[in-house]
Amino acid sequence: MSAVDRDGSEQDRADAIDTAKSAPVDRDIEGPLDETEANAVRPYIDLGGVKVLPREGLHLRLEVEEGSKRVVAIALDYAESTLQLQPFAAPRSTGLWNEIRQQIADQIRKQGGTTTAADGTFGPELRAEIPTVAPSGDSSTRLARFIGVDGPRWFLRGVIAGKAVVDADAAAKIDDLFRSVVVVRGSTPMPPRDLIPLQMPKAVKAAALPDAP
Repeated sequence: MSAVDRDGSEQDRADAIDTAKSAPVDRDIEGPLDETEANAVRPYIDLGGVKVLPREGLHLRLEVEEGSKRVVAIALDYAESTLQLQPFAAPRSTGLWNEIRQQIADQIRKQGGTTTAADGTFGPELRAEIPTVAPSGDSSTRLARFIGVDGPRWFLRGVIAGKAVVDADAAAKIDDLFRSVVVVRGSTPMPPRDLIPLQMPKAVKAAALPDAP
């Protein structure tokens, strides 16, 4: 966006962006953790940009971009809910969640949905009602929670759907699952907001390889 495009109210809004980091005060102890903060001997599932602790009842799915076949998100099905994870590169001293949260609210509003700001386990979050249209043409509303945590040089976003949006016990289980995630930022320079590369678990990749002749 050019300087001309940001005159008036747009410029005022840009100036008012809150770039402070948004994270629980005990993030470095209770999570989500940076790779340097995690226990190296715990049996994590390695997904590249994130690691996830296996637990009973947890099912993992990879969301893949159709054209490039790039993994763009990790979906965790647990406690009759789904937690979608995406890790992004971020500046060292400033955060992204306060700005991204407003952008999500604006986007949902343009789709005809509504959002409500709330204070959750990880700090500010959004509760959303998003209009959807089924292949049959029937319209409905999808409920979701958008959560985010700014870490050291990374930002982790979660989108929660299912029972954890409306049930306190399920919400506590999903919040605990999000807490257990480890973000692997790596040392490669990346522009802020770029998706940290994700990958299929190594054990799955090895099992998928054809036998040598």
